[in-house]
Amino acid sequence: MKTAQDTFMNRRSALKAGFAAAGAGALVAGLRAPAKAALSSEPVALTQGATVLFQGDSITDAGRDRGQKGANHAGAMGRGYRGNSGNKVPDLDARWQADCIDLKPDILSILIGVNDIWHKLNGKYDGTVEIYEKGFIALLEKTKAALPDTRIVVCEPFVLRCGAVNEKWFPEFDERKGAAKRVAEGAGAIWAPFQEAFDKAVANGTKPEYWAADGVHPTMAGHMLMAKTWSEATGLR
Repeated sequence: MKTAQDTFMNRRSALKAGFAAAGAGALVAGLRAPAKAALSSEPVALTQGATVLFQGDSITDAGRDRGQKGANHAGAMGRGYRGNSGNKVPDLDARWQADCIDLKPDILSILIGVNDIWHKLNGKYDGTVEIYEKGFIALLEKTKAALPDTRIVVCEPFVLRCGAVNEKWFPEFDERKGAAKRVAEGAGAIWAPFQEAFDKAVANGTKPEYWAADGVHPTMAGHMLMAKTWSEATGLR
């Protein structure tokens, strides 16, 4: 019979395995809580049985096997956790009750936004920056109303100038990044600055393709940098 400690260790092991697959080290407790738009210096410990949920699109999905229903099964996690390939903000909203609220996560990380512009450029979607921002705000308001104790992490949408990404993406993509940050600030969420991390890495001499061959989906090195950035932003090591 599994004890509460066994359950906690299984979850923790799964998290550690997921980050290790991205080249990151093990996670331990210690999450700084935001005060309004700023991070607090006070860490928040992960308790036994705590649930950490990563939500988003194909970047977070990363090969998840939907045939595996166990939340901590390696195949179910894939190289990501709970993302759905192709998702935009409205898609998150449509599945939010079952895929987020019903799971009652203690920590919720959201990376969403690249498809909101990519699908628009491909003629498959007509959502504006305003629609993205308003929808994102409504999603977080719904989350906070249902899960007031859940710590929320908003991840900065990012692209690298290579592969599918060309000048047609700009300046609208930058406007969407700005919208995401306003949403995070308004919700008092933690901000994980992915674009900033990639920009610094490229400025230091590596080619964009090293981090994301198609400009959108990270390579192993890109996942490693994201894991490092996320853990530094949240205080989870």
